Amino acid sequence: MALPFTAYMKEIFRVQWLGTFLFAKTAPLVTPSYSRGFPELTGKTCTHALFCMMACPAPGAIHVIRTPDGWEPRINSGHCIRCGLCVEACPNGVLASGRILESMFYDSTRLSFSFRIDVDTSLCMGCGNCAVACPVNKLIDTQMAYGGRASTDELLLRVNEGKCTVLHAEKCTGCKTCEDHCPNGAIRVARLLEAVHIPEEEV
Repeated sequence: MALPFTAYMKEIFRVQWLGTFLFAKTAPLVTPSYSRGFPELTGKTCTHALFCMMACPAPGAIHVIRTPDGWEPRINSGHCIRCGLCVEACPNGVLASGRILESMFYDSTRLSFSFRIDVDTSLCMGCGNCAVACPVNKLIDTQMAYGGRASTDELLLRVNEGKCTVLHAEKCTGCKTCEDHCPNGAIRVARLLEAVHIPEEEV
């Protein structure tokens, strides 16, 4: 049997209930020492290695910009998910968040980057746009900057027998220029990120 409306009103307007509701207090919030907040600058010099941007899984969360004093990473708090990968990836300790740097020091670990270039030969038409646009190729062979033929096999990639061939994947910097310039979408650059142990003499 449903209670009458007056019974509900008497329960709601009890002095004890009103006091608890109107003057409720909660314990002050304290941020734990292990909490990962938004990354902050440590004051160390940024060398524009861009490892922080490579490691970041959240698009638009971090950008390294040029300032009058040099390079400086900027965090977009609206995009940052506070994972701390940018802090771990930076080789110079430019960023800090929680106890990440402290933990890495005691664990003697760091993040290592490598890149893999996958070519779908069924889509590649051997146009050579990837090889000509690749900034690594241009540094190794100046002829590539002007669309000329390669004069060395020390290139990162080149067209061989009508298909793009990766010669030295270890030279890839992950810029994805080849991927962006391929008209058929035949190239994909994969980023490989792993934690490695630092030898004692390098700690």
